[in-house]
Amino acid sequence: MAIGSKELAPAELDTFENERLAEELRKAKEELFNLRFQSATGQLESHGRLRAVKRDIARIYTVIRERELGIRATPEAVSGQAPKAKTKAKTTKSKKADADASVETVAESTDATTEESK
Repeated sequence: MAIGSKELAPAELDTFENERLAEELRKAKEELFNLRFQSATGQLESHGRLRAVKRDIARIYTVIRERELGIRATPEAVSGQAPKAKTKAKTTKSKKADADASVETVAESTDATTEESK
């Protein structure tokens, strides 16, 4: 598969396992390094290639982050292994509940401090 091509579309990245995504990211970063080196020495033939590789790297990072947040599903194991447990991202409600609880705790400690000083 060529990096920086239409073959590396987000729909295809969905089918990759996390290890394969990490490998594609490593290859893309290596290619970007080589392209930058060629550009600095005046040997670069296709400047559009730099842009395509940068975009591929951004796509891969986006897919990885969306999987971490639970927005995008990780593909099932092909070899018949049990699927790995997915981590759930905190929802807005639970974050709000956590914030409310911390505010109440701070308010209670402030009340206790003012009572002690009287």
